[in-house]
Amino acid sequence: MAGVTDRPFRQLCKKMGAGLAVSEMVTSNSLLYGSEKTKRRANHEGEVDPISVQIAGADPKMMAEAARHNVDNGAQIIDINMGCPAKKICNVMAGSALLKDEPLVAQILKAVVNAVDVPVTLKIRTGWDKNNRNAVQIAKMAEDLGVQALAMHGRTRACLYTGDAEYDTIAAVKQAIKIPLIANGDITTPEKAKFVLDYTGADAVMIGRAAQGRPWIFREIDHFIKTGERLPPPEVTEIRSVMLAHLHDLYAFYGDLTGMRMARKHISWYTKGLKDSANFRHSMNTLQTIDLQLSAIDAFFNHLQTRDHRLQYDEQDESNQSEFEINNLSLKVA
Repeated sequence: MAGVTDRPFRQLCKKMGAGLAVSEMVTSNSLLYGSEKTKRRANHEGEVDPISVQIAGADPKMMAEAARHNVDNGAQIIDINMGCPAKKICNVMAGSALLKDEPLVAQILKAVVNAVDVPVTLKIRTGWDKNNRNAVQIAKMAEDLGVQALAMHGRTRACLYTGDAEYDTIAAVKQAIKIPLIANGDITTPEKAKFVLDYTGADAVMIGRAAQGRPWIFREIDHFIKTGERLPPPEVTEIRSVMLAHLHDLYAFYGDLTGMRMARKHISWYTKGLKDSANFRHSMNTLQTIDLQLSAIDAFFNHLQTRDHRLQYDEQDESNQSEFEINNLSLKVA
């Protein structure tokens, strides 16, 4: 979720009911600590506890140093990324590429756990490919080495985001370990979240892409799990105010130019599938100032509110789909 789960988005998701929001992936390369991108990703000012920072790399010593550096700068949980399937990450043997090398996985986990006095968590996939699923072995190793919770995306690295998530593999891992397990993958509705929790026995669910433009999914899941009932969809006035507050946080966090550009994808996600939104989304990418963005948003939502007070989705254009946060998870924060 690099480029998405920045501080403004994490704060919004926590406000909407996410129990934990993990930072964008931060490099373990100390030479990049001073870059603007890395400093922004390590910016937690005003963020609600607990603050979880995800680190990525393939060198045990550098990962340990990265863990210490981020704890010194406010991290209360260190999350190790061994789940990212992106080529640029796997090409340097980081992310899910590490699942190919179990001895190196053990070295990294041991180094990071011993380097810090805060909980260390791990994100993995089911394995490298469908012929090499080693999630159970990795999970047992992680537990033995002191990792306190495991998040698991139900696909192999080779699957990327295609096909269906493997909930049977997640269930098998849950049976093999005692630490909390967080299930991830294809969880796009409150009903699906409840199904995955029941089917796998997982302690929590992680939502990613399904929260893009739909941060209220966290309160919807929480309410459904507690009551068995669906919350009504948000009203137009609420989605408008939520989006505008989010955009203004982006403008303040990134500055006018970068903030305006970062806002475009969020505006697209918030409005994707809404009645009459296709032309609006297309024109949004041509606007070059914050004032023009805000004016276009006002015009679109004024039009929308003349139709109905609740959001109206086109059923053929609902692709705000899924992978990130954690609900109902308690970690002991030192």
